[in-house]
Amino acid sequence: MKKLDGKIAVVTGASKGIGASIAKHLAAEGAAVVVNYASSKEGADRVVEEITSTGGKTGNSLLPKAIAIQADVSKRAEVERLFTQTQQVFGKLDILVNNAGIYEDVSLEDITEEHFHKHFDLNVLGLLLTTQQGVKHFGSEGGSIINISSIVSTLAPATSSVYSATKAAVDAVTKSLAKELGPRNIRVNSINPGVVETEGTHTAGIALGNFRKQVEAQTPLGRIGQPQDIGPAAVFFASADSAWITGETLHISGGLR
Repeated sequence: MKKLDGKIAVVTGASKGIGASIAKHLAAEGAAVVVNYASSKEGADRVVEEITSTGGKTGNSLLPKAIAIQADVSKRAEVERLFTQTQQVFGKLDILVNNAGIYEDVSLEDITEEHFHKHFDLNVLGLLLTTQQGVKHFGSEGGSIINISSIVSTLAPATSSVYSATKAAVDAVTKSLAKELGPRNIRVNSINPGVVETEGTHTAGIALGNFRKQVEAQTPLGRIGQPQDIGPAAVFFASADSAWITGETLHISGGLR
């Protein structure tokens, strides 16, 4: 028997990178997974195909192993649709992974209202909206919410003041919601990755060149992360292995703090 047999999970922003890895790790442990995406349908469909092609069962042979659902989680109406469709297909929810996010580093003089709201609307408001709607579909047995934060919430590098502030907010929200939802047996924890090599970090130039070398030189384990470094931690927080853990932030950063 696998750790997540019979469980239903929603992973936001799961069409690539860390979200895709988490979706695949949850599925490998028996969960049926909703692969949420905002714009990359091709990527989400690819993740669904990778999950379903591995075979296995969800605990109910009539249920799909994975489906993709489009929704911009910064918009309430789309979040409501995400969970309505999840309920229609799977009938319940056990695991919510709030992974969708954006990061753009800019210097102080380049911060605009648009930059600020784009980050906070998705990274913080989006997380709150998905949690608000998601908990309505948890059963009496409770479940697990996993927020993807970042080591920048405390490391706070230069030119990342807005992004770092959103992740500090995620850490605070995690602790607060753990206390609020604990009586319903809903656990809330966060995973705080270091620099992880993804499509996004390549696009931003973070995973390349001198910056990468600098980060690796400062990291005790001597390398940046890979998406597969994060997935097993999500499985741990989603499973009964962490049944008495809530309100925690787990740094996965090769020792960089």
